[in-house]
Amino acid sequence: MDLDRIRQEAETPSVAGPGDSDAVADDLADAFTDDVMFDWFLRNDARRADGRTRFFRHIIRHMSQGARIDRPASGGAAAVWMPFEAVGPTPLRDMIRAAPTILAATGFGRIGRLLAVMDDMEKHHPMDRPHAYLWFLGVRHAAQGRGVGSRLLASATARLDASETPAYLETQTERNLALYRRHGFEVISEHRPRPDAPMLWSMWREPRPLED
Repeated sequence: MDLDRIRQEAETPSVAGPGDSDAVADDLADAFTDDVMFDWFLRNDARRADGRTRFFRHIIRHMSQGARIDRPASGGAAAVWMPFEAVGPTPLRDMIRAAPTILAATGFGRIGRLLAVMDDMEKHHPMDRPHAYLWFLGVRHAAQGRGVGSRLLASATARLDASETPAYLETQTERNLALYRRHGFEVISEHRPRPDAPMLWSMWREPRPLED
């Protein structure tokens, strides 16, 4: 992995196409290997890694229609931006289609945890104004700490400022709050899917005026 190349490519990211779906999913699966929320709802056995990869492949292949996915041209990271119009409850037919993947990811013992996360995110997502939703931002472990995620964010927020579009995200990683604040996001709520779950922070960003 050429880390300097990935950093440079993240400044002017490519938009992933259908042929990039599995590569994007694999990058995100690696990025979220030790994520606190995924640790909480994923199965806790030898099938965890495979379940996480299948989970992301299903999301990118089947649940990201209309999304814009920014990534370095050579891969290693991805930012999945969903349009406001695509946000909302998952249709029953999609839940049924996703059931085998969900069970592979959580096992029977933890499926209730994932459903609690989905319900909590839906409940706290502000839907009164059009906005862009940063569903996932992930950088492979080998490329973390090199400013790749920050560069992907900077590119996206410049685009959102140009179109005067607000943005929204959730994060379950407290150390990421400072990163998102540097890019104009502010915490609007803190909540847990269940009392025993990790904290989720909801963050909102107003577009910044363009400099003359």
